Amino acid sequence: MRIGAHVRQDDDPIGQGERLGADLVQLFLSDPQKWDTPGEHPRKDQILASDIDVVVHSPYVVNVASLNNRLRMPSRKAVAEHADAASKIGAFGLVVHGGHVRDGENVAAGVENWRKLFERQEDKGGFAVPILVENTAGGDFAMARYVDAIGRLWDAIGDYGAGFCLDTCHAWAAGEDLADVVDRVKAVTGRIDLVHLNNSRDEFDSARDRHANLADGTIDPQLLAEIAVASGAPVVLETPGAGIADDIAYLREHTA
Repeated sequence: MRIGAHVRQDDDPIGQGERLGADLVQLFLSDPQKWDTPGEHPRKDQILASDIDVVVHSPYVVNVASLNNRLRMPSRKAVAEHADAASKIGAFGLVVHGGHVRDGENVAAGVENWRKLFERQEDKGGFAVPILVENTAGGDFAMARYVDAIGRLWDAIGDYGAGFCLDTCHAWAAGEDLADVVDRVKAVTGRIDLVHLNNSRDEFDSARDRHANLADGTIDPQLLAEIAVASGAPVVLETPGAGIADDIAYLREHTA
């Protein structure tokens, strides 16, 4: 199992990964709250030469499912731009949140917008790296909050090679039973390509996305370790930075 972390020091991701003893790092390539086009990473050569794997997270502002043209169109552009930039540093994927439509809007139309993203990019030769769709914590009009909704999304995009990123805090907040969540997700997607292994500061089914370190949250940390093993996928910790080295050590001990 390859265990890593989201690094806040995006200017030196490999150095931070080495200090943490990580096998992989996740990073942003631009401000996650803005639409900035990512440029060439200043440490591109170091990243490409390192044995530490890299995965990129798209900006939080991206919402491919939106029915609002002013949000959907820049979201499509951002996914393509960040996938291209991710490929230039050898990333194995680009994580993109499932997104949502607004209350009262047709969820099926949001799913169709996801299909169109892949369909239109396929005409251009496809994305430069795999797109890893991440489940989300809340929202009755979300594309990927519940496993059954993920199944409907996969019916639309699975044939385009979409990957899946399972976030444990998000699944817990969504009210999904973590004891068998890996099996249920794989039953509808056929795959889990990455796990965001996060504990939660909030109770089950809270719809609140607040991460905690593995030993400090409301989810049994042993259950989280079991999910990591069952997934068969690389693991990224997005837990609070002060405790992330301890989280990596805990996982290495409990998944050996």
